[in-house]
Amino acid sequence: MYPVMAAVLTAAILGCSSPKAVQPSVKKAIPVAAIKPQSGDTKAFEPFYVYRDKSFRNRFTPSGYMPTGECVSLDDGWQYDVKDGKTCVRIVYDVACSKEGRKWIGIYWQNPPDNWGGKKGGYNLTGASRLVFWAKGEMGGERVEEFRVGGMGANQLYPDSDTASIGPVILSKEWKEYTIDLRGKDLSYISGGFAWVANVDGNPHHCTFYLDNIRYE
Repeated sequence: MYPVMAAVLTAAILGCSSPKAVQPSVKKAIPVAAIKPQSGDTKAFEPFYVYRDKSFRNRFTPSGYMPTGECVSLDDGWQYDVKDGKTCVRIVYDVACSKEGRKWIGIYWQNPPDNWGGKKGGYNLTGASRLVFWAKGEMGGERVEEFRVGGMGANQLYPDSDTASIGPVILSKEWKEYTIDLRGKDLSYISGGFAWVANVDGNPHHCTFYLDNIRYE
């Protein structure tokens, strides 16, 4: 990972838009229960979508641009060569722009939008054992340093209850399914439903990639 990236990313995750840290006496809010698996029923958890289609009732919004929102564009209604359904997500990382700035970029899918832990929201995803998604690069060889679940707002009022990630991931030109293992994780409160981070060191010339069918299972 780029030398200064880890420190800046940590600062972003801990509270990009919430300047005040939580005092120890503040009680954590009770999370909104999204899924309630029946006792002893391992099949009770139904797929819970971060993104399925543009018109679908997706549960998280790609609103958490890091570190500043520059040098990246996202189209969640892309209609060409999708994996499933009618649309997918197309992300264009402007590497030339990034070389003049922070040299890394990332986006969080959040609930509610623009929430870095300072707002009540999120979901109780207890019962999910993994997050699954499809991804591919436009040219092949695009490198994503990390795909992540949770991890937002450690010093804020409503922090995510846990985090998990995979990476780095080198994308091919063909769609491939990826999995983030969530077994043993505390998923009782997740506002940062999904995120990715890339940098110029891993993508010195170009970085355009696609995501589809992002869901908890």
